[in-house]
Amino acid sequence: MGDISSSNGKGNGSGNGIHGEGARKNCWYEEEIAQNLRWCYALNSVLHTGATRYQDIALLDTKPFGKALVIDGKLQSTEIDEFIYHESLVHPALLHHPSPKMIFIMGGGEGSTAREILRHRTVEKVVMCDIDEEVVDFCKSHLVANRDAFFDSRLQLVINDARAQLEKSKDQFDVIIGDLADPLEGGPCYQLYTKSFYESTVKPKLNEGGIFVTQAGPAGVFTHTEVFSCIYNTLRQVFRYVVPYSAHVPSYADTWGWVMASDCPFTLDAEEFDARIRQRIKGEGRYLDGKTFASAAILSKAVRKSLEKETQVYTEHTAKFIYGHGTCPKFQST
Repeated sequence: MGDISSSNGKGNGSGNGIHGEGARKNCWYEEEIAQNLRWCYALNSVLHTGATRYQDIALLDTKPFGKALVIDGKLQSTEIDEFIYHESLVHPALLHHPSPKMIFIMGGGEGSTAREILRHRTVEKVVMCDIDEEVVDFCKSHLVANRDAFFDSRLQLVINDARAQLEKSKDQFDVIIGDLADPLEGGPCYQLYTKSFYESTVKPKLNEGGIFVTQAGPAGVFTHTEVFSCIYNTLRQVFRYVVPYSAHVPSYADTWGWVMASDCPFTLDAEEFDARIRQRIKGEGRYLDGKTFASAAILSKAVRKSLEKETQVYTEHTAKFIYGHGTCPKFQST
């Protein structure tokens, strides 16, 4: 859904901008995030565009958010605020586990999830399984912040479909993390959000007391019913204890959601959460601490009521998708 255009800043109401004689032109990235709603920001430059066997990819240098990774026309992360998403995805699950040693990442090709996991002193092995080798190689080359993670001896990089890799793996894992692309209609990832996948593939690969966590799409007051509430309800059919939580990610122009699930209760209070951060994690986090997570797990009244009433279970035949078709038009600067 992403597009790039140039404008002199005098909008014509169409979202594409117009050109003026002798005016200084700005290049803009634009993404349609909902019907009748588009989000755009100015670019310094387009650093790279290309296509792999599986998806289109672009690296943009944006004025408000720094470098931005765009896959299939959907923004994945930006340099300025990706720490919010990745700290929220990784640390709650690893900190709630008593001693996480073996971790499996579904997706995570950009390397940020592995980077955060490898900050944990207890971790002995991380298997990162991404289907697109070209995206992984691209991120290795261009995302400097994650370079050390890719060369950490504890990281095992596997290029494969996550379902196939989990099914054939002889290892069991303490934490399995879903850092997948959003479920898009026609895209390859939506089957990894289904009840059958969670029940027959993910759960059997967890050690006793193991935890599964997944990114779960937009979780705002007006957007959480796209996939967030359905993913939450689906995991409730598979695991005894399920915790939905959310955080505002500025570059997404929305609140984002994650869901954490286990057959063991989540009992950490904010004080113990912080104590485990001090004991286990190398370096200083920028976003998450005990109070932040406690707050993130208290959803708004509107979203809580909606989740309580959600009845749909995510299956191959009843899949829900976020807005967008998952294709990326050719980027142009005119």
